[in-house]
Amino acid sequence: MATTQLPDALLVRNYIDGDENALAILIKRHQSKIYGFIYSKILDRDVADDVFQDTFIKVIKTLKSNSYNEEGKFLPWVIRISHNLVIDYFRKNKKMPMHRETEEFSIFSIMTDNSPNIESRIITEQVESDLLRLIEELPDDQKEVLEMRIYQDLSFKEIADLTDVSINTALGRMRYALMNLRRIIEKNQIILTN
Repeated sequence: MATTQLPDALLVRNYIDGDENALAILIKRHQSKIYGFIYSKILDRDVADDVFQDTFIKVIKTLKSNSYNEEGKFLPWVIRISHNLVIDYFRKNKKMPMHRETEEFSIFSIMTDNSPNIESRIITEQVESDLLRLIEELPDDQKEVLEMRIYQDLSFKEIADLTDVSINTALGRMRYALMNLRRIIEKNQIILTN
């Protein structure tokens, strides 16, 4: 079996045993998910780069000190480290994340308008900001699942692993999030069309 095909747990073991290349493979394998997770919380490329690097400095220190014991759960473990570092960043800077829409994280990136004009663009932007405001009203556990599903395009299995719950719980939270959004929209009689 080629080294690049080895399971995470084996690569971790190899790295601990002195194979520096094993960590490079792990980073490459999970880079987009970990970075995507960090960026979706911070929405600032420079800061996200720093947190990403700090995450792997912490990973290396933990692995080198032989205190890693997340058997076979490498990605959720690394995401938890990055999540804690994101929280530290906001605590240090005394600010909570702003939800700025960006092209790659737009919830409406699947919507297309063959004749984009200024008016439809303004309406789409208004709908997006209304929707983000509504998502902020959801309970944290529902909001987290919704954001991981929509913004990071994670599967429910990945969401379950990262949040340390069963797949059914993750699915349930998504269902409740959507039901709550619908209820909030109806209660406020918000029209989400473009």
